[in-house]
Amino acid sequence: MTDSPTPASVQSLVAAARAAMHHAHAPYSQFAVGAAVRLTDGTIIQGSNFENASYGLSLCAETVAIAAANAQGRLTDIEAIAVAGGAIDDAGRIGGAAVVTPCGRCRQIMNEAEQMAGRTLAILCAAAEGDAVQTHSVAALLPAAFGPANLGITPGLARAAIESRDA
Repeated sequence: MTDSPTPASVQSLVAAARAAMHHAHAPYSQFAVGAAVRLTDGTIIQGSNFENASYGLSLCAETVAIAAANAQGRLTDIEAIAVAGGAIDDAGRIGGAAVVTPCGRCRQIMNEAEQMAGRTLAILCAAAEGDAVQTHSVAALLPAAFGPANLGITPGLARAAIESRDA
């Protein structure tokens, strides 16, 4: 686990992830997940899981939130990601006290975001309910990851390419 961000910033980002989980489209797994990405200027972008009848086309909340940041041209501005989730009961309520961590695919996407941002991202993992929050680094969640650096792409060059493309 990494050094913890300030308690207020953790609480607000986890609250945003919990709010996003209520927008999950999870009719197959009945497991709602929300994610919130905080950018360097304090902007928070949310995402929720979006399942599909063909299962393999489903999208995780973390991937949705990171892709939304990227769609706004803000991939390199990501500094922290929170994820929260829990089971949906028969009444449609989301609950559970077990801390949710990102799946392998999301860990790889987070690694990409971290390398492109050129900074260590705080990954905050929470349950649907309760106060437990675990703070991890991408490296701890995905040791020996493959990413842009393995292809010779460095954060500064990636940022410059994005800025020149958008100019």
